[in-house]
Amino acid sequence: MEKVRRYIIFHGYVQGVGFRYTACYIARNYGISGWVRNLDDGSVEMEAEGRAKDIDALVDSLESLRWGSVDRIESKNIPVHGDYEFEIIE
Repeated sequence: MEKVRRYIIFHGYVQGVGFRYTACYIARNYGISGWVRNLDDGSVEMEAEGRAKDIDALVDSLESLRWGSVDRIESKNIPVHGDYEFEIIE
């Protein structure tokens, strides 16, 4: 399957609840590369690269977390970078 890369912003109660660490763990389990970080406005920004169905599964998993809550997601496809790992940017 062809790789895609998505730029995603998660809005809601997503900071201070382990969201980035959970995103990193799930992304690595799906073989997704990219990064995740907090933004000053309280949202979380992510770039995820991998198979489209795996990125969809990552986003679905993050939407259904028991702690915190995702109110809205912005997402768009961007050019593939060819990253090899997923990391948390502080």
